[in-house]
Amino acid sequence: MVREPDDHPRDLGSFIREQRATARLSLRRLSELAGISNPYLSQIERGLRRPSADILQQIAKALRISAETLYVQAGMLDPPGDGVDLVAHIRADPHLAESQKQALVQIYLSFRREHDREHHRDHDGDEPTAPSPGGAATVGR
Repeated sequence: MVREPDDHPRDLGSFIREQRATARLSLRRLSELAGISNPYLSQIERGLRRPSADILQQIAKALRISAETLYVQAGMLDPPGDGVDLVAHIRADPHLAESQKQALVQIYLSFRREHDREHHRDHDGDEPTAPSPGGAATVGR
């Protein structure tokens, strides 16, 4: 369900800054990876600008997190029904190497897709056509 954006751009900016720090990226490097200007990214992190969904998607891809995670932080989407974004938690863990995080996320998402397929099969009596949105989180490379 989509909701109106909150007036909390600072929360979004802080979240992006934390994710950038976790990924050990400088502001300049993240701006390069996301394809946006360094000053604009700085303004987003300081809560002075509210980025569009497209810009959030570019930032999410550069940070290797799901765009949905940033949409929730920006108030563009409601949090998932279970209230837990395990992918974001894995990506934020400072005790794991980037390759370990990627492996865990891939395994987790494959289990979610498998669960969603079985869940659809149990309820429909047919083979599923697609996983539910909860099982199709975006993982950047």
